[in-house]
Amino acid sequence: MSKLPSLAAAAWLNEPALQRLFAVLAAAGGEGRVAGGAVRNALLGEAVTEVDVATTLSPEQVTEACTAAGMGVHPTGIDHGTVTVVVEHHPFEVTTLRHDVETDGRRAKVTFTDDWEADAQRRDFTMNALYCDAQGRIYDFVDGRADVEARRVIFVGDPEQRITEDYLRILRFFRFHARYGHGAPDAAGLQACTRLRSGLDGLSAERIRQEMFKLMAAPGAVPTLQLMAAQGILSHLLPYTDDWRVLARLPPDPVLRLAALASDPASMKSRWRLSNEEGARLRNTIAHVPPSPALRPREQRAILYQLGPGTWCDLVRLAWARSDASLEDAGWQALLDLPLRWNIPVLPVTGHDLIAAGVSPGPEIGVMLRSLEDWWVASDFQPSRDELLKRLNRGT
Repeated sequence: MSKLPSLAAAAWLNEPALQRLFAVLAAAGGEGRVAGGAVRNALLGEAVTEVDVATTLSPEQVTEACTAAGMGVHPTGIDHGTVTVVVEHHPFEVTTLRHDVETDGRRAKVTFTDDWEADAQRRDFTMNALYCDAQGRIYDFVDGRADVEARRVIFVGDPEQRITEDYLRILRFFRFHARYGHGAPDAAGLQACTRLRSGLDGLSAERIRQEMFKLMAAPGAVPTLQLMAAQGILSHLLPYTDDWRVLARLPPDPVLRLAALASDPASMKSRWRLSNEEGARLRNTIAHVPPSPALRPREQRAILYQLGPGTWCDLVRLAWARSDASLEDAGWQALLDLPLRWNIPVLPVTGHDLIAAGVSPGPEIGVMLRSLEDWWVASDFQPSRDELLKRLNRGT
């Protein structure tokens, strides 16, 4: 095995907040090491955006030591040994070393330990089982560094055992392959995921949504989704279309890709427990006729006014992806850029203006406003406030 590199010069490792946390844990008689994704990304030369810390101290010891040091401590996952420690406005998840004593395919009961290798052996993939101490020394108990460098997503130990501990690891296998993998996925891992795919049926909608949204934003999302479909895995998650060409032509926006992937986009809000905003985006992709470059400029402006820029861009991107046009097509690009070139105007008259003009308050105000707005839009937004009020006085 080649010598492990050092991360001593990494800027994120030398942040004062993180080093202070290390010092507090050490002063309490324990040790803290950065675990998982931060070490993986650092070895890949990718940005480190989140730093999680593993420690030999119990959650109670972490809480006591960090509170005494003036840090904020929140028991965000206390049953599994995790507290969130806020150091100088920087949050860190600090988790006690552990190993599983009982699993049911969704959640695990754990016992705490001070054995770093035991903690590594319970993790999902070798690339996520790396540790780095305060001085930048890397600890690798499962040959994870080699898999990181080869961009191989390999389960720690026996794939079937890892999956039956938590069936969400099936989706994580594909998500990490889509994000980090090169070449074909690990054969043993793929076979285990396929054999155990029915375990996905017992997962919560929220956990499925979280993993699938990350997968659909990954660089290798489309070929990975195709692989999941071929292995009979995708059908456990949603009824889907197989127009992979459209998916490949869309930007890595999970909601937009879901709109193209799902055979019934409107049903996905309840199926995956999407947010109201995500559900509304999906509904809007099927509730409106998409714009086209063949529309005249004033027709484009009228539709953009009615839809708003968000729905406009979603519909244009989907229609463009479904068209035969090149992704460099100038007409479609101009259509997509219309919200950047044209500021959507505001109707120059209000209900107060109508009342001031002598209209009695009541439902008639809304009817008149809608009538004036229709004329204003049909006139390409040109009539001024005075012209609208004159039209009102003419009995419109």
